[in-house]
Amino acid sequence: MRTFARRCPALALALVLCLPGVALARSTQRTLFEAPRELLGGDPALREATLDRIQALGVDEVRIVMYWKDVAPQPTSREGGGGSDFHEVDPAAYDWGAYGAAVDAIAQRGMRVLLTVSGPVPVWATRDRRDDRTRPSAQHFGRFMQAVGRRFGGEVSAVSVWNEPNHPRFLLPQMTHRDHAESGRLYRKLFQAADRGMRAAGRGDVPLLMGETAPRGTGRDVAPLAFLRRALCLDRHYHRRPACHRLPADGYAHHAYTTKAGVGFRPPQRDDVTIGVLGRLNHALALAAKAGAVRRGLPIELTEFGIQSKPDPLAGVSFTAQAEQRSLAEKIAYDNPRVRLFSQYLMRDDLPRPGSRLGRYSGFESGLLRSDGRPKRAYDAFALPLVVTRASPHRTRLWGLVRPARGATSVAIEERARHGRRWHALKHDRTNARGVWTTRTRYVPGRRYRVRWTGADGREITGPPTRMVDLPAGGG
Repeated sequence: MRTFARRCPALALALVLCLPGVALARSTQRTLFEAPRELLGGDPALREATLDRIQALGVDEVRIVMYWKDVAPQPTSREGGGGSDFHEVDPAAYDWGAYGAAVDAIAQRGMRVLLTVSGPVPVWATRDRRDDRTRPSAQHFGRFMQAVGRRFGGEVSAVSVWNEPNHPRFLLPQMTHRDHAESGRLYRKLFQAADRGMRAAGRGDVPLLMGETAPRGTGRDVAPLAFLRRALCLDRHYHRRPACHRLPADGYAHHAYTTKAGVGFRPPQRDDVTIGVLGRLNHALALAAKAGAVRRGLPIELTEFGIQSKPDPLAGVSFTAQAEQRSLAEKIAYDNPRVRLFSQYLMRDDLPRPGSRLGRYSGFESGLLRSDGRPKRAYDAFALPLVVTRASPHRTRLWGLVRPARGATSVAIEERARHGRRWHALKHDRTNARGVWTTRTRYVPGRRYRVRWTGADGREITGPPTRMVDLPAGGG
């Protein structure tokens, strides 16, 4: 979420798992990676090196967010397109530039591509032709999506409609004096137009995701569940307006960012959905399906997520906490049967900006690497996520994932006393075919744990020290 509200109180690190009645994990959960600076920056060597790195981490799926105005002809003109010769459904009428190069490079490696098509839009494609976000034309968007389908439909594994449409940076108006979720009403028309455009391009078989919602509502942003209800013609009690038909979505995409308080943060507004209260989205989609607004069992795809770290002075946590919190978030997603995809936003932190210390780090510091390329603890923790929780008064539970593994493999688990310096072998364990493993051991206060893994090619990865945390079950 590129414009998530970053100022938040330093709450206690109370970690609460908020999933209603989850019994089994979704063993087929995939991992998505997003690295726009490296993949869309125009440097082919950097793009290829980054894709090498992403694949070495065990990731085979990449998200590309494509902004309509970046590829359209004459995007600032009010008169529209390239004149009389402009054919909106023709891929040759657009300058795909870095987007085309990135998608081609990813697809050529046999990797999956999630293409998110989003505003801002060309000025000529809005109702009043005053700016690049207010009331985009669904008719123009449908034609554009037909061009997108014809250009990229054979390379992408899924298409998602709009990035954070419940945020004013990408769609306006968010609210009106008559409608507190106007953006949801606009989005419904855009999604329907996208569906028609992809079908007209002969790409109706490409999965189409709705949502891509930001996690929290403010006085300017519509809360994600309020947005969802408006887009699906549901009232506050999830009763559907009869004239509205079911949206043909193949999944609901969401950006479940949390605050500096950690993954257990529970936003007080019930229509907000951070990772710690992901059960709220589960419940909302179940009610929407019951009302006939979406298909039953609609999966959740967490298409953008990250944990802010230092040097961000407001939202950033320590490098150790970033690694632990990211792993905890992934465990919450893994334990939710409706979630089929979890993501990492940024390989490298955003570059520092000129100005004061607060302004200098007002971008995103959620990368696995610092802005200068130095690895954080989160880098190895991303390859070997580890979560340590209390199983009982006398037992500790360890859950982990060997992401680079391509099948069942062995891991070495080590432990260290709270103030100790030396690591000691605890045990070896075997993962399942997806690289997931779990074990229990004797509870010792203050104990630290880490995992070592050696691949078939001899490459060895050692995860960072990980502390035990509490994950009491709770409601959404």
